[in-house]
Amino acid sequence: MQRRPTSFDIAALAGVSQPTVSRALNGSPSVSEATRLRVLAAAEALHYKVDKNASNLRRQASKTLALLFFEDPTPDDSLINPFFLSMLGSITRTCALRGYDLLISFQQLSSDWHVDYEDSRKADGIILLGYGDYLEYRPRLEQLIVQRTHFVRWGSARDGELGVTIGSDNVQGGIDATTHLVARGRRRIAFLGTASGQYPEFEERHRGYAQALRRAGLSPDPALQADAISTEEDGHAAALRLIESHAVFDAIFAASDLIAIGAMRALEEAGRSVPRNVAIVGFDDLPAASLASPPLTTVQQDPRMAGQMLVDVLLARIGGETAGSAMLPVRLIERRSSGG
Repeated sequence: MQRRPTSFDIAALAGVSQPTVSRALNGSPSVSEATRLRVLAAAEALHYKVDKNASNLRRQASKTLALLFFEDPTPDDSLINPFFLSMLGSITRTCALRGYDLLISFQQLSSDWHVDYEDSRKADGIILLGYGDYLEYRPRLEQLIVQRTHFVRWGSARDGELGVTIGSDNVQGGIDATTHLVARGRRRIAFLGTASGQYPEFEERHRGYAQALRRAGLSPDPALQADAISTEEDGHAAALRLIESHAVFDAIFAASDLIAIGAMRALEEAGRSVPRNVAIVGFDDLPAASLASPPLTTVQQDPRMAGQMLVDVLLARIGGETAGSAMLPVRLIERRSSGG
């Protein structure tokens, strides 16, 4: 079956940008008559049909927001990071208070979700949670920006990120976790988590970890860093690699609670007591953190505030207001895994 032409095809044929095509087809006075005629000619040549219902939706509010979850590796069938699930109640309540419905959808990163929501206008704006490898995710964000889609996402809120982002102060969290371990006499502190541009939030937590070590007169040791994504299985495997390398360490700062819980299991299997032999701190404060044995010291993110800000910032953008990225504070929660 022949592919249906899109506004991007018209833009390529007419030699203009996709936003110019959208404005021309919608009769915007900002487009010159010559450009409008060129766009219409290209549309006719491609047999492009303007969807009148979609055009109406572009000028009217649906009073609906879309929340898109992206698949994350999990031991069950949910494929959703439990931290994002903790935001769901807050996002739902805030939408209801603001008079909006919430459309929740699970997406595969490989699908054309960015095209679907732009063309169909199922919602006035999109909230994005989860993405896996950011380097794979980034091109889709670039397309959303080109399409002038209203969206906000949870992630790294550092300067230079694409679109409007709400996130936690990951660097400060890394500083707080590592400083806490140093204050308990730990000097050989390992970091478990993939600290690269593929995982910007983990990279920021590692940066805070390194800053805290240097402030304490200690040098970050590359031999004490082991890659892991946010699963218990990866945390377990990373801790095993560290143990099998015969690296000397007396503490672990894990980039997420799931990594920390997996690492605790590996330490137990190796006969290393937590926190007597190895103190450990996680990041997120998932419900499982307080149920771990021993209970896990962790850096707490605020899912209630996160959910509220994701909705309010998106609604501000939809309303034409200036609303930029925001960074939320974090708090260290002391429990027995770090000797507290």
